[in-house]
Amino acid sequence: MIVLCSNGGIVSEKGAKPNKDSLRGFEVIDDIKSAVEKACPWTVSCADIVAIAARDSVVLRGGPSWEVWLGRRDSLTASFDGANKFIPTPNLSLDALIANFKQQGLDTKDLVALSGSHTMGVARCVSFRQRIYDAGFQENIYERFSSFQETLSSICPRSGNDNVLTPLDYSTPTFFDNHYYENLAESKGLLHSDNVLVLEDEGGDIQQRVWAYASNREFFFDSFASSMIKMGNINVLTGEKGEIRKNCRFVNA
Repeated sequence: MIVLCSNGGIVSEKGAKPNKDSLRGFEVIDDIKSAVEKACPWTVSCADIVAIAARDSVVLRGGPSWEVWLGRRDSLTASFDGANKFIPTPNLSLDALIANFKQQGLDTKDLVALSGSHTMGVARCVSFRQRIYDAGFQENIYERFSSFQETLSSICPRSGNDNVLTPLDYSTPTFFDNHYYENLAESKGLLHSDNVLVLEDEGGDIQQRVWAYASNREFFFDSFASSMIKMGNINVLTGEKGEIRKNCRFVNA
C-alpha cells in the first residue's frame, strides 16, 4: 500500500519510479487516521480513509460524489515491484495505456474517464519534457501546439529544472471540471499520455469519448464516479485478510 514507509523487509512504493518525488500529502492521511483512532480505535482502515479522502477531495473542488464501499483492510506489505510495473508512466503510448488498464480489469471507457483526474494536480518538468521536445510527436500538432510549447519550454528546458511543477490543467488548475478534455481538444494536455487519447485514436471511440466529455460535464462526472467505484474495488482485502493498521505508515507490531 502506497502509504507504507520502508521498514524492516518492506520496501515502500513511495520510492518506485512513477511515485518518486511526485506523491505528497501523506501527512493529511496521518491527521485523519489520528482523529479517527481517537474516536473509534482499531475500526477504520487506512485503505478506507484513502478511498474516502479521494472522493471528498474531488467533491470539495466542485466535482462529483460517489458511494465509497467500506470494509477494506490494510495490506501487510507494500509492492515496490508492482508499483513500477502497473502504475502508468507519463510517456506511454495509447496501446500501452490500454494494456495497462486492462491488466486491472479496466476498459477504455475507464481509461478516458479516470484520465480526467488530471483536471487537478501538478506534474514535474521531467514528466512532460518529452511532450515539449519530441520532434516526431510534434509534427502532428505543431500549429495548435506551438504557443503552448513556448510556454512550457520556458518552464522546462531541455535539461535542468526537473522538479519544477506545472499544473496538469492550465485553465482551472484548482477545480475539478471537464476542462482537461477541452485542453486535449486544443492539443494542450500537459503529458504525452494525455494527448495520445486523441492523437492516436483519430475518429475512434476513445477520441469520441474525449469530445463528449469536453462538451458535457455531467456526462464526464457520471462516468468518472462509476469508474472510481470500479477502480476502488480492485484487489480489495476484506474479512480476515490484512489488518486494521494503527499507524498508516507502518504495519502493526
